[in-house]
Amino acid sequence: MALPRERWQLWLCVLFFCLCFINAALVDVDKCDELRLGQYICDSPKINDVTQEPENCTNETAFVPCMPAPNITCKNYSGFVNTFSGKEVGFYKPFSCRNVSGYSYKVAVALSLFLGWLGADRFYLGYPALGLLKFCTVGFCGIGSLIDFVLISAQIVGPSDGSSYIIDYYGARLTRLTIDNDTYRKTQMKQ
Repeated sequence: MALPRERWQLWLCVLFFCLCFINAALVDVDKCDELRLGQYICDSPKINDVTQEPENCTNETAFVPCMPAPNITCKNYSGFVNTFSGKEVGFYKPFSCRNVSGYSYKVAVALSLFLGWLGADRFYLGYPALGLLKFCTVGFCGIGSLIDFVLISAQIVGPSDGSSYIIDYYGARLTRLTIDNDTYRKTQMKQ
């Protein structure tokens, strides 16, 4: 039979180990999509040959599978805690893509350059009224054709259905910069 002091020490050790076990069980493991850069690697998107956009692009968002580095423990996309070996998918990272519906940028620029005075570029892009106006006025005597060529080349005028042009995935895409409430504005120093 143990002495009262030894029982007290035994109960204290048991309590300490129970608290350590509970603490280890309650440790909040981060989600895999919250890992820092360098703790995971993502696959490249699979590009559709026809649309030149990622194959799974819906609502201007596509997802690529990402694998956490070996010996990283995190919650995967299903919510299960796992220690990864570097080959299992831990999460799917979203990235933006464009909605395309079949209008080629190269064809639109070529039509605008060579047949713009006949309105062929506007007919191709789905603006029949403007195409007819350009046809009847012979491209506004050349000035309208030049303006349309610049607007189409700068990707300001696009298809009438609101989609984007089909442009090579690593081609001459333009990105519009916008300012919103999340834009950081540096204060200017007065001189």
